[in-house]
Amino acid sequence: MRSLVNKVIALCMLLSMGMGVTMAQDNVHVHTRSYNTSWEFSLLIDDVNYFNFNANQSRLQANVQGGVIVPFVASEIDTITFKDAPTEFSENHYKVFQMYITTNDGSKITSKEEYVRCYISINGRGSFPHYSGKAKIRGRGNSTWEWYDKKPYRIKLDDSSPILGLGENRDWVLLANYRDVTDLMNNFIFEAGHWLNMPYTNHTRYTEVFLNGEYIGLYQLTEQVEQGKHRVNIDEERGILLGIDLDDGPGLSPNATNNFYSEVFNLPICIKHPDEDQLTPELIDSIKQEFAKLETAMNNKSFAQTNKLMDLRSYVRYLILQELVENVELCAPRSVYIHKDVDGKWTMGPLWDFDAGYDFDWGTMMTGHNYYHNYKELILGTDPYHHRGCYDGGINPFFTRLFGSHGFVTLFKEEWGAMKDELIERNWAEMELYLKELNQGTIMREFMRWPIQGKSYQTDVEAMHEWLIKRVEYLDSVIKGYPMP
Repeated sequence: MRSLVNKVIALCMLLSMGMGVTMAQDNVHVHTRSYNTSWEFSLLIDDVNYFNFNANQSRLQANVQGGVIVPFVASEIDTITFKDAPTEFSENHYKVFQMYITTNDGSKITSKEEYVRCYISINGRGSFPHYSGKAKIRGRGNSTWEWYDKKPYRIKLDDSSPILGLGENRDWVLLANYRDVTDLMNNFIFEAGHWLNMPYTNHTRYTEVFLNGEYIGLYQLTEQVEQGKHRVNIDEERGILLGIDLDDGPGLSPNATNNFYSEVFNLPICIKHPDEDQLTPELIDSIKQEFAKLETAMNNKSFAQTNKLMDLRSYVRYLILQELVENVELCAPRSVYIHKDVDGKWTMGPLWDFDAGYDFDWGTMMTGHNYYHNYKELILGTDPYHHRGCYDGGINPFFTRLFGSHGFVTLFKEEWGAMKDELIERNWAEMELYLKELNQGTIMREFMRWPIQGKSYQTDVEAMHEWLIKRVEYLDSVIKGYPMP
């Protein structure tokens, strides 16, 4: 350690003696070693004198812009280099990237409501530019936050920025995926959504994350579902984004001022856009009545009228993907989004939250990682209009009433017929590209950090793939058998 300390001090002295070195922001890189691999993190530092050691010299501390102290374990540091940022990138988004988060004063993240100030560094690993800057972070999620030790997070950057090739924004999400041994469940549906041209479908960037110097494992970095140019790109003033979600509705969030029960189907609705501070009772009622027009057309089983109000192709594809992975969140309902632009049609999406699907064993929900037992459980049922064969006895008629329309059932069967042969093969091929990168040490480190007794990563991945193949074969007979009104 002494040689490292002397090297760093000597380097600092040389660079601070005015030997023709002009330091620019975002060109300081700290290289460390842990978990049998190397890590590199970029920092925004104006002057080399911003480096110092703690009292016993066990940690090298970088005092970055804004007074945040970013600590590194001195014994793990290989080198510190000062170099210009690369200008050419491979844009290989399948790679596993690296993220280093330091909260101010080492504060713990204990709340889903209160943000903690932090500093974030992301290593683009030659695929995308590095990122380094100030932000704030808080917890997020429902069951994952409450039940599991590995927590999901929401990040809000101080300055809107593109990250790892994704569109510029301040708001980002780190999904823990702790329930999902494969870390593929959300990603698979996101890829299928892109393939099917589902609007505003999220992207995946896998990242290994350090929090206050501690390795906390593999996370899925993705976009926050919200209105925005690189999010749900609807009009800032008159666009509408709704969440259909039991947790955010009046029943479980009675004190919220942005929710209501829908007029026809009694759905728990939360208005995600316009923002809560923009809402008035009159505007909420206007949105409720606008949504009721759609509900009324659906309730009347009017294919023609519903088609005028809704992008039915997006609705069909949305339902197919939910049924494909047996996503029981649809039955609650939870994590369902629908949006509408000015003078546009209601459109389903973005797609969100699929680790409650794939025949998850809810009997072990607080501790279990058990999936894939039965590929014949159905969300919509064998006769959706009459709710025959539905999961747990039923689903809100918002998702089934149109199966009483000949035109809609015809469209549903046509859409299924057009996608079924490639649905798994094409999108699993994408998963294989991610798996190639994940298997280069990341999964080993994830299992070292979050051991799951009795589970093998490769076995679960193979079980997921096999389940999906059987699921498509079974759904083909089910959907072909839907009654024609």
